Amino acid sequence: MSYKEIKAQDLSGNTFQMIGSDWMLVTAADGERFNTMTASWGGMGILWNKPVAFVFIRPQRYTYEFTEKSDTLTLSFFGGKEREALTVCGRKSGRDCDKVAEAGLTPFKIDEVDYSFEEAEVILKCRKIYVDDIKECGMIDPSIINNYAAKDFHRVYICEIEKVLVKE
Repeated sequence: MSYKEIKAQDLSGNTFQMIGSDWMLVTAADGERFNTMTASWGGMGILWNKPVAFVFIRPQRYTYEFTEKSDTLTLSFFGGKEREALTVCGRKSGRDCDKVAEAGLTPFKIDEVDYSFEEAEVILKCRKIYVDDIKECGMIDPSIINNYAAKDFHRVYICEIEKVLVKE
């Protein structure tokens, strides 16, 4: 496993494909443990003159607890590979099982705090810079409320992309 660091603006790929079709893993740690979840909602761009990623996590997700406790998180992209592993990480909760082992993924620490997976093609190390909750009162298009039958609105994390690692 060998990665090289590149600048965020040098990251190639279609983010609609990377997130919406290929999916990603959102991973956060609380110091001793970590949890990950599959996500297919999010994005990347420039905000406040910074390269950012924005991630959406519902409060009942186990990863939410870790994300709330940590200043940082990672986004791991697999280039369309590892679909079964990503399905396991999306359907199972780390509260109930070792879903990373069940998914057959190999975790590693990218620094003293953050984790990713050896199978990832691209890893973004991100630092939270803004947090808010989606609110029903802000929904201009009434059809999107159908995503929230239980009123379990996502929390939005806007994160500065501090490091981009690409598999060599």
